[in-house]
Amino acid sequence: MDDAIQYYSTNHSTGLVTFRQALLKGQAPDKGLYMPVEIPKIPREEFLEYEKLPYSGIAYQVSHRFLKGEIPDNDLLSIVRDAYNYDIPLENVFERKYVMRLDQGPTASFKDFAARMMGRLMQYYLRQENRKLLILTATSGDTGSAVANAFYGLDNIGIVVLFPKNEVTDRQRRQMTTLGKNIHVLALNAKFDDCQSLVKKAFADPELDYLKLSSANSINIGRLIPQTIYYFYAYVKRRIAGKDESVIFSVPSGNFGDMMGGILAMKMGLPVSRFIIATNKNDEFPNYLQSGIYQKIEPSRNCISSAMNVGHPSNLARLVALYGGVMDETGKIHQQANLEQMRKELYAVSIDDECTRTTISQAYRSYGLLLEPHGSVGWAGLLEYLKRHPGENSPGQLCVSLETAHPAKFPEEIQKILSVIPPVPPSLEGIDQKSEYVAEIQHDYNTFKNYLIDTF
Repeated sequence: MDDAIQYYSTNHSTGLVTFRQALLKGQAPDKGLYMPVEIPKIPREEFLEYEKLPYSGIAYQVSHRFLKGEIPDNDLLSIVRDAYNYDIPLENVFERKYVMRLDQGPTASFKDFAARMMGRLMQYYLRQENRKLLILTATSGDTGSAVANAFYGLDNIGIVVLFPKNEVTDRQRRQMTTLGKNIHVLALNAKFDDCQSLVKKAFADPELDYLKLSSANSINIGRLIPQTIYYFYAYVKRRIAGKDESVIFSVPSGNFGDMMGGILAMKMGLPVSRFIIATNKNDEFPNYLQSGIYQKIEPSRNCISSAMNVGHPSNLARLVALYGGVMDETGKIHQQANLEQMRKELYAVSIDDECTRTTISQAYRSYGLLLEPHGSVGWAGLLEYLKRHPGENSPGQLCVSLETAHPAKFPEEIQKILSVIPPVPPSLEGIDQKSEYVAEIQHDYNTFKNYLIDTF
């Protein structure tokens, strides 16, 4: 354990912990988010060798850097092989511009990559300790279904998912509500930020300590580490052999977990020339990056890229920390980040619904590229960046935009725009006919707290 990485809270009011402790706790006691004290580096000559490996092999090599001294190598290798048994297509659109389709897992969402590995790691540690855990998670769309699928049927882990009932699609909802067993789903007439606020209050409530609460949201460091992996995968699989080149990534961003995984990969040594952070009309971060003044959007704005309807991204505290600043859980900045460095490495752009729909249409008509609203925001962000930076818009520039959910999760919107019904992947077949198990509760902390006490 001497060489194991330790983790600090972004609020700096609690002690250092191990990965195991950070994973099982979720949120730090001072309401901060856990971050590694040091980010492990991978030498360039080493990660270029990953080109020969399958995804699970790359997953082992990258995650091992964080988990060395925490989990035996053979156990980690078994975990990643079990977690990653599906394809990760890198779809060429034109020139060297690619869309990485992170929608081929069991719930057709990029959240599968983090949830499946995190679930297996949690189960590994809980079995060692012979104890149980209750996971609370708020979702704006795909987190709930990915977490529910990854933890479904486990006898030592209970799941409670909160979601804004009017801001998820029918299929997103049914992926959570048709499971039952250890999966408990609560619908609120509220926003995602409200759901997330209830979860955070529960974590900080000493009267609920007996429930052994944890999180599977991207506030949990166990969600971020698996999300560093596919950035390495995309680069090594699409780079030109023998060429010293960098990559531009465009990431559709809501709660900023996906983006933070990419930033960690860059800090580990991945040659990224720019990260494009593409939001919908919840443009609090593009405004902050431009002005240096952070203002939450309350309530968050409802857009067709519903999983990104986040007015205050939790992971922004981590991003600020990486650039030398301090932001607390309310969004108050106690120490300003290095905005100059942030602007060199990041480009933020807000994409409205009209542009989202137009991009879906143009991508399909021009290239046969089928995008859903979130992937469309990412692709539109990339095109906007290249338009504004013609010096980087060369045929040979490697660019990867992330597609984070399967178009079949948004059939009504896709059909309205394209007059095409997106094909249904195996993971969604028959879901429309299954019974649902869901309870509606008031947007009130005491109501939520009493639900937890009465149910568990």
